[in-house]
Amino acid sequence: MDKVKRCAIYIRVSTEEQHLNGLSLPAQRKALTDFAEHNGYTIIDYYADEGISARKPMKYRKGLLRLLDDVKKNKIDMILVTKLDRWFRNIKDYNITEEILQAHNCYWKTIFENYDSSTANGQMVINIMLSVNQAECDRTSERIKAVMDYKRSIGEVTSGKCACYGYKVVNNRLVKDESVSDIVDDAYDHYRSCYSIRNTFYYLQKKYGDRAPSCNKVDRLFKNETYAGKDKDNYNYCEPYITYSEFQKFRQISSAKTSTVGKYDPYIFSSLIKCPWCGNNYTGYRKKQKLKSGGESIYIKYRCGNKFGRHSCAHFTEHKIEEYMLTHVSSRLQEEITSVQMKAKQQHKGYDAETLHKEMERLNILFQKGRITESYYDEQYELLENKLRECEGAEKPTPLSAYNNLLATFSGDWHEMYVNLDKAHKQTFWKSTISSIEIDRETHQISGFNFLKELE
Repeated sequence: MDKVKRCAIYIRVSTEEQHLNGLSLPAQRKALTDFAEHNGYTIIDYYADEGISARKPMKYRKGLLRLLDDVKKNKIDMILVTKLDRWFRNIKDYNITEEILQAHNCYWKTIFENYDSSTANGQMVINIMLSVNQAECDRTSERIKAVMDYKRSIGEVTSGKCACYGYKVVNNRLVKDESVSDIVDDAYDHYRSCYSIRNTFYYLQKKYGDRAPSCNKVDRLFKNETYAGKDKDNYNYCEPYITYSEFQKFRQISSAKTSTVGKYDPYIFSSLIKCPWCGNNYTGYRKKQKLKSGGESIYIKYRCGNKFGRHSCAHFTEHKIEEYMLTHVSSRLQEEITSVQMKAKQQHKGYDAETLHKEMERLNILFQKGRITESYYDEQYELLENKLRECEGAEKPTPLSAYNNLLATFSGDWHEMYVNLDKAHKQTFWKSTISSIEIDRETHQISGFNFLKELE
């Protein structure tokens, strides 16, 4: 008498179209169950992956991973699937799975197709069909991507009828939602005054109550480029709430985490100082000092946030950093602008890639007409190639327009204005103009800083 086979049933569906074509999970489950019972197999368990493509890496197919775990425990003799494309469309993952099955004397069977994985010829046929299925999936994916890219290019919505907060879908286009657009505008206005997403969220909660957006929606205002009117390569996808350069600036600022402690004022230079030894942000802390008079003095210092890192660490008082910045920022800005202007003049006098290509074409024509010798042609062509390599490898110069915001900030009586700010607004001032403050590894002194320029 033959041993009763222990059977596992695997079912998978990835799209709504498969539901409509009779490949839904319940339909697959019933067909496989009927087949197993008709053949006297003992069903060990059902393993399902819903909404998962067979081309997805195995790590995303939780049902399959659970199935393979039971195979490794020798609980299963055979696996039933409806069709090969329900099992795999990815040759690499199929071969990995097949090795596991063979190591534990387990095989698989399709009930609507005739495949035999136990012979070399059967394995060859399976690999051919998997290659065909994989190629078809890739072609379908390319067609879908092309359609989506075209829709984005003409401003059509590609994510169904759902729209991010502040927008709604009208005639398959994103337009501002007038019911909440005032809140979105207010959120950006408030953020410009504090450069804090958390502060902006609390501000909206207090002002708008039940109308206020959730924390996640507020967070996405500063991380989703749709609010700058951009989607993929289309910079005019929809009506923006902010400019793209401002969106990049907000994202750069918000990527640096800052923290304040309870009732204390914020640390002015929080997240702006980078440790030259480990790359971590410097964090502020309050230091108490006993005075001879019996009183107590509290001053603020900064040190590397990696407290347990085994490296030397320079400490700075907030006053010393502030004094350094106020002393050097104007002269440093003028130096950078002068340098950018000089580079722009040099580039204007020199060759650009287009000019060099035209010169090479002209040289080719002269050589073809016999007006220059071969040695002269080779010599000149090599010179042009070297210049072209230098031109293409050169770093793209920073445009003067990138300094517009900085020039507006550090003009007039900005120093007097800064002195009268409270600590929260001083922090905002520096976070909106400086991206980082540098420390020299050798001297353990502040060595410079980098401006937060407007990105194109």
